[in-house]
Amino acid sequence: MRHYCGIDLHSNNHVVVITDEGDKRVFEKRFSKDLSLLSPYRKTLHGIAVESTFNWY
Repeated sequence: MRHYCGIDLHSNNHVVVITDEGDKRVFEKRFSKDLSLLSPYRKTLHGIAVESTFNWY
């Protein structure tokens, strides 16, 4: 099974969502700058998209 990850970066935390091949959410969490939470999906993770607008302000 393949998983895909989206990360929304904020100034003091990140929002991470992992979906499966059918776009079903299998993981969703807001946390502060610790990407070790992705380690259980390391072998099945096939793509990561990151959104950041730090310079927008």
